[in-house]
Amino acid sequence: MRAIFLDRDGVINKYPGDTKYVTRWKDFYFLPRTKKAIAKLHKNKFRIFVISNQAGVSKGIFSQKDLDFITKKMLEAVENAEGKIDTVYYCIHRKEENCSCRKPKAGLVNLARKKYHINIKKSFFIGDTLRDVATAKATGCKSILVLSGKERLSNRKNWQPKPDFVFPDLYAATEFILNRKINR
Repeated sequence: MRAIFLDRDGVINKYPGDTKYVTRWKDFYFLPRTKKAIAKLHKNKFRIFVISNQAGVSKGIFSQKDLDFITKKMLEAVENAEGKIDTVYYCIHRKEENCSCRKPKAGLVNLARKKYHINIKKSFFIGDTLRDVATAKATGCKSILVLSGKERLSNRKNWQPKPDFVFPDLYAATEFILNRKINR
């Protein structure tokens, strides 16, 4: 089973800014062609998972109930566009809690991998930060850095770890994935 692991903020929806969070559904803005990209991946038999750090819950900035409502609305919008996200995994812990599920650690990817019998070598992690690239490297899947969120191409010389691929957004990454021989 092939999978696409997606970070949320900056990949699916507009990046809220450093140290900021999407705390309400009315502040969740899908990036252009994101729902279309997810629909294409779903139609091509990829399992799709969201893997996202959302420490704003444990910091008291927004509630678990708020996060669940945003997630419910996001999933409905994706399904209305003929896409499907199989499961959303959030780490709500603070960095200092040192949990195994907070990216760049591989805990949440490994959870999906075991539950859904994912072939990690045929899978991709798509994110907008070097933390997402590090998560991909920690799990053994291919890393795609998209420039629709936090990271900037102008910082490329400082990227550590280096992503396997770089694209402007999720849609461009999807086109690349679907045109690769390995995934036909």
